[in-house]
Amino acid sequence: MKVCIAEKPSVAREIASVLGANNKHDGYYEGNGYAVTYTFGHLCTLLEPNDYKPHWKSWDLNNLPMLPEKFKTKVVSNSGIQKQFKIVKSLFDKADVVINCGDAGQEGELIQRWVLDQANYKGKVQRLWISSLTTEAIKEGFENLKPSEKYDNLYYAGFSRAIGDWLLGMNATRLYTVKHGGYKQVLSVGRVQTPTLAMVVNRFKEIENFKPQPYWELQTMYRNTLFAYEEGRFTKMEDGEVLANKVKEHDFEIVSIEKKKGKEYAPKLFDLTGLQVYCNTKFGFSADETLKIVQKLYEMKVVTYPRVDTTFLPNDVYPKVAGILQKLTNYATLTQPLLGKKIKKSTKVFNDKKVTDHHAIIPTGIQTQLQYNQ
Repeated sequence: MKVCIAEKPSVAREIASVLGANNKHDGYYEGNGYAVTYTFGHLCTLLEPNDYKPHWKSWDLNNLPMLPEKFKTKVVSNSGIQKQFKIVKSLFDKADVVINCGDAGQEGELIQRWVLDQANYKGKVQRLWISSLTTEAIKEGFENLKPSEKYDNLYYAGFSRAIGDWLLGMNATRLYTVKHGGYKQVLSVGRVQTPTLAMVVNRFKEIENFKPQPYWELQTMYRNTLFAYEEGRFTKMEDGEVLANKVKEHDFEIVSIEKKKGKEYAPKLFDLTGLQVYCNTKFGFSADETLKIVQKLYEMKVVTYPRVDTTFLPNDVYPKVAGILQKLTNYATLTQPLLGKKIKKSTKVFNDKKVTDHHAIIPTGIQTQLQYNQ
């Protein structure tokens, strides 16, 4: 039996539908020689300090730094997660091969590898690597399964990141809490949260300490066009008045006009950060709101994998562009002018060297409606 393990129940359902595993059981789908199961994100986590040494449970400066000789994982102590893990392990015990269908990225690789390790699975593992959940993409992915070993370095990178987070978070949080925390006050320190908080605090202090200073500008209106003095602002009104009076002594005359031809290039495709910035400016969405929306759209097969850091597409996507645009019938007024002629293949869009795990976020051609309640 081939056992597929996805990162979310919704993804497992899509994969099972394509594979013909239509018999639903508690925690997995089965059929056509496949069992398709899932995690709920992280089923496993790194051990707590006291799991390594009982005396590390005490928040004592004498215990710092806590440096485990080898970092190990455990199943999260949640009844629902414990139940699902037992289901996954029982399927692994019967498997001829396990197909890792986790999200195609560093974190997705880490999540599934930890489950495989905790289940003590020693058999063959293959990797499904796809950028969208359309039927076509899933079929193509299963026709081109990769050996799990190809992604070992991705797993090592994720594990190293998790270890770094543990070392900093556990040690620094205890250090600052014991030395500077008040009664029952925990001073949490983290790799991402602490520098981010520092940026917010520094900006707040800049605003709080800002001292407004009056200034004057020299401007004139001529034929409904506003002209401004190019040397900038005046901190003293008297200096501006001197120049203004001098200008008034003469007739306004345009002595030269310079014209330049320029090109305005199309905006780049979206990576996740660019999409979050755009949605904040356009709609007032927070970064988290945008991520949740685009993740939902990905699970609904409407867009490709969203957690990406590139604005480019690989060359093999180019032949699919016309087909994707043709399917976007709700936007026919925008797509028809493009479909009426050959679509240009620009290196500003298609560049294999600028694509890593995934390509830029693009529509898949599937149309649906998403209701969002802010």
